[in-house]
Amino acid sequence: MSVSDQIATNLPYLRRYARALTGSQQSGDTYVRATLEAALADTALRDEIAKNRAALYGAFTRIWSTGHVEEQGLGDSGERHEQAAQTRLARIAPTHRQALLLTTVEDFSRDETSSILGVTPADVDLLVDQAIAEIDAESTTEVLIIEDEPLISMQLEGLVSELGHKVVGTAATHAQAVEIFERHPAGLVLADIQLADGSSGIEAVEDLLKFADVPVIFITAYPERLLTGERPEPTYLVTKPFQEATVRAAISQALFFGSSKPLA
Repeated sequence: MSVSDQIATNLPYLRRYARALTGSQQSGDTYVRATLEAALADTALRDEIAKNRAALYGAFTRIWSTGHVEEQGLGDSGERHEQAAQTRLARIAPTHRQALLLTTVEDFSRDETSSILGVTPADVDLLVDQAIAEIDAESTTEVLIIEDEPLISMQLEGLVSELGHKVVGTAATHAQAVEIFERHPAGLVLADIQLADGSSGIEAVEDLLKFADVPVIFITAYPERLLTGERPEPTYLVTKPFQEATVRAAISQALFFGSSKPLA
């Protein structure tokens, strides 16, 4: 496999991480682009990031930590989201957030995470604990679950309740999701993308977002259907089979960046 092919294989997941870290797709992609441009200009760096996924994330981390990247102007919607994200970012240390995302959403080991961040494995554990404590200080909300597999739906419902949130309903189809949301608008949506009657969770979410701007976490066995680079991609994407810690981290991140206030 060529160097470019090796990097391309890991690129969609780096973009997912960058979106969750920065709070917006455009901001995250700006830093990913800067990382790739640096690699193009430096043969040694290009060879390094082609070795493995952790090396690519390590290079990205060095670029992101400098903060010396000029971001393109955002539209009105992006500006509102970015401003809200930056307000929340000020309340949690960047390395705490990185450690949490790397060990849960990105599924790196303690040793890999310590290498990416340039800290010890013991430090990684401490950073994750601190991140969870800071994020859990955020307010709770009401949650809609869109999932057609009963056992997974029950697992998610229990997990959400344990975190102190209220489940307003579970839907197995597009139509059920819209019906529940019209009756009980939620502050967070957990959604599969392939539903029981052949309907699309993506289309269901698009309809829900017509009612309100609510954070959404997609939980799917088909992440490649969303990580295409051809349309706005979800900031929060968890791959099945999932670990509960991964979903917990995604919920914390979604509520950290998005509004968790009850919808009118």
